[in-house]
Amino acid sequence: MPGVAHADLGEYVKARAAAADGAVDVAAAGYAAVLAAAPGDEVVAIRAYRNALAAGDIALARRAAAVLVRSGVAPADTAILEFADAVRARDRARADDALGKIGAGPLDFLAPVLRAWLAFDRGADPFPLLDSAGESGLGRRYIAEHRALLLIASKRLDEGVAALQAAVGADPGSVDLRWNAATLLTGTGQRRIARDVLSGDDPVMTALRDGLRKGRPGAAFGTSRLLTRLAADLSGQETQALSILLTRSALMLDPGDDRAKLLLAAALAGERAFDRAIMVLDTIKAASPFYSAALAERVGMLREQGAPERALALAQGLATRRDADVRDLQRYADGLSDLGRDGDAAKVYQQVVDRVGDAATWIHHLQLGGSLERSGEWQAALPHLRKAVELAPEQPVALNYLGYAQVERGENLAEAVALLERASRLRPDDPAITDSLGWGYYRSGDVAKALPLLERAAQGQPSSATINEHLGDAYWKAGRRFEARYAWRAAALYAEGEQKGRLTTKLADGLVQRTAAN
Repeated sequence: MPGVAHADLGEYVKARAAAADGAVDVAAAGYAAVLAAAPGDEVVAIRAYRNALAAGDIALARRAAAVLVRSGVAPADTAILEFADAVRARDRARADDALGKIGAGPLDFLAPVLRAWLAFDRGADPFPLLDSAGESGLGRRYIAEHRALLLIASKRLDEGVAALQAAVGADPGSVDLRWNAATLLTGTGQRRIARDVLSGDDPVMTALRDGLRKGRPGAAFGTSRLLTRLAADLSGQETQALSILLTRSALMLDPGDDRAKLLLAAALAGERAFDRAIMVLDTIKAASPFYSAALAERVGMLREQGAPERALALAQGLATRRDADVRDLQRYADGLSDLGRDGDAAKVYQQVVDRVGDAATWIHHLQLGGSLERSGEWQAALPHLRKAVELAPEQPVALNYLGYAQVERGENLAEAVALLERASRLRPDDPAITDSLGWGYYRSGDVAKALPLLERAAQGQPSSATINEHLGDAYWKAGRRFEARYAWRAAALYAEGEQKGRLTTKLADGLVQRTAAN
C-alpha cells in the first residue's frame, strides 16, 4: 500500500487481523509501529486513530489525528477530541480553533452549548449564545438541558430548577439530565435540592441518590456531560466509533464519570473489543451508583462472547441479591430460557409478573406462558398466552405462539387457525408464521391449502428442520411421496434428538401413523 514499506506490510496485516478480532490494544500498537514508519499514510492514520481511541491510547490518537488534519481528510469527530484536549489544558486559542471546526461540520448542533460553557468559564454571559442559536433542529434539546445546567452553575437556582423541570418534562425517561443536574447542584452546595431532583422509588434513582458526587461548574463539566449525553442518545445504533470518541473525550475531562465509562464499555462491546470493555467496567467500583448497571453490562457481554453459563451465574448472583429489582430477575430468567431451562425460567418469570402486577405487559405474559408451555405445563401456560394476545391483539409473535401451540395439541383448531391467519396478515413474509398457518391448515385436514404455504415457508427458511418436516408430511398426505422424502431428508440434515429419530422412521416407512409431530 502507498507509503508503507514492504517490511512493514506484515505489521499492517497483523494489526488489521487484531482489529477484526476485537484485540484493539494489539491493533493500536501495530498501527503505531506502521505509522512511525509511514508517518504520512492516511489509511494507516485513520486505522491508528480509531483503534487508539478504542484502546485508550490518547497520545496515539492525537498523533494519528494530526496526520489526518494535515492531509485534509480528518473525520469531523477529530475536532471533538481536539476541543476536549484544549479545555483540559485550558488552552483558549486551541479551544476556539477546535470549536470553529465543530461549528463548520456535521456535529455543529453541539457548538452553541460548547460555546456557552466556554463563555461561562471566561466570566462572560453564556445565555445570549444559547438564545442566538434559536433552539432549532438537532440541538434544541441539548440547548434546553444545558440552559438549565448553566443557570444552576450561575447560582440562579429558581430559574435553573424551573428550566430543569421543563427539560425533564420534555424527556421524562432521561436519567442523564437529572443525574447531571444533581451532581452540579451538589457541587454548588445544594445537596437537598439535588436529592429532590433524583426523587422516586425506582432502584436506579435510589442508587443515584446514594451515590451523589460533586460536579464542578465549568467548561470541563459542561463539555463532558454534553458528549456523554450524545453518546447515550446514540446507544444501540451503528455508531460505536463515534460513541467511543465521545466517551473517551468526556473521560479526558472527568476521569471519574462512571456513566461515561458504562457507555464506553457498551460501545467497545459493539465493536467486539470485549477485553478492553471489561477493563473499563472493572474501574466502576461497588460504591458507584452505576455498579449494578456495570454488572448487567458484563452479563450481556458474556452472552455475546458465547459464554452463556458464566453469564447465567453472574445474572443469578444479581437476581438473588437482597436489593434485586425486576430487571435483575428478567435478566436471570432470560438466561435460563436461553439455556433451555424452561421450568426454572418459568419460576423466575412468574416472580417478574408478580412483582410488576397490573403493569405486566404482553411480553411478560408471553415469556411466562412460553416457558411453562415448553416445560410441559400446558394448562398453566394457556391463560398467560391468552392474556398476551388480549393485551396485544395486533402482535404477530403473540398470535403465532398461541395459535401454533394449540395446533400442535389439536385443540381449538378453528380458533387457532384464525389467530394464525391474523398473524400472517400482519407479517406475511415471516417464514415461521407462514409455516404455522400452513401447519394449522394441514392439521385441520386442508392439505391443498396448506401445501403452498409450507412450500413458501421452506423457501424462506430452507435450513429449518421443523418447516421441512411439516412440508414432507403435507407432500406425503397429498400422495407426492418422492417430494416428501426429499423434504424429510432436508429436515434430517438439521434435526437433533427426538426429531432426528422421528425423521429416520419417516424416511424408512413413510407417514404410516400419526406421530408426535402430527
